[in-house]
Amino acid sequence: MAELYPPVEPYDDGVLDVGDGNLVYWDVRGNPHGKPALIVHGGPGSGCSLRPRPSAFDHERYRVVRFDQRGCGRSTPHASDPTTSMRHNTTHHLIADMERLREHLGMQRWLLYGGSWGSTLILAYAERYPHRVSEIVIPAVTTTRRSEIDWLYRGVGRFFPEAWDRFRHGVPDADRGGDLVAAYARLMEDPDPEVRAKAAIDWLAWEDAVISAEPNGRPNAYSNRLPAAQLAFVRICAHYFANGAWLDEGALLRDAGNLAGIPGVLIHGRLDMGCPVGTAWELAKVWPDAELIIVGDSGHTGSEAMGGHVLDALNRFAQR
Repeated sequence: MAELYPPVEPYDDGVLDVGDGNLVYWDVRGNPHGKPALIVHGGPGSGCSLRPRPSAFDHERYRVVRFDQRGCGRSTPHASDPTTSMRHNTTHHLIADMERLREHLGMQRWLLYGGSWGSTLILAYAERYPHRVSEIVIPAVTTTRRSEIDWLYRGVGRFFPEAWDRFRHGVPDADRGGDLVAAYARLMEDPDPEVRAKAAIDWLAWEDAVISAEPNGRPNAYSNRLPAAQLAFVRICAHYFANGAWLDEGALLRDAGNLAGIPGVLIHGRLDMGCPVGTAWELAKVWPDAELIIVGDSGHTGSEAMGGHVLDALNRFAQR
């Protein structure tokens, strides 16, 4: 069994004014003189965990930064508030926030760690600022192409027809044959709080269903959030995915040559239904310095074997 490092409290935290009225929460753990690393959370809109947990990072060797992306976690204004505008919450804003945070903390380069949506944001940042990235570790690779979004919210429904039918019936009749993600995005902007709450519950039930067949898929993994966190998560997810994350289709694979010289480890579960392993395979083919590890017993929610590979990669990079 992979032995994680014990949890530690942050030694520094704060909020960073990133403009447009947004304050982004951040904190730092570990060795103030250690190797800089940034954890990029998923979702989009998940936010960082509120409680310290065992970690794959050796806090004696790493200086680990976390941040809550715009509109979620402890960042303000919060997307659960219907008066919070989503106009200034895009992939390009988040990339700029990461770079501003790096400058604020005085780090020359940092290792980037994160999976799922976090991997998309990591790749987008690293392709724009490759000279600021020392290494990358990604468990669960996605590039948020429109084809991947369509698979997650339509294609994989062939494996979960009952749950997908409920998801489809969560939108008005006129939208059921069209873009379900865009329809949910509209529902999350409805002035009626009951409409927004129901849409969030229906969306999260679908997310739960997609991971339900995985060896480590926990019941209600997505829906077991506080009401404000539910609303923010779904509103941000639908907003990003309805807009294709403001990325040209296939842009992150097309521009992967920008990652040349950055060592990377891609760790992906073969049983990941929501984010099939083919995307990780495609990325490894075009990223010159990436190592792909496919974990046979893991889905999107990970496994002990996947955790061991993450631990090995971070321990290896700690020595560089």
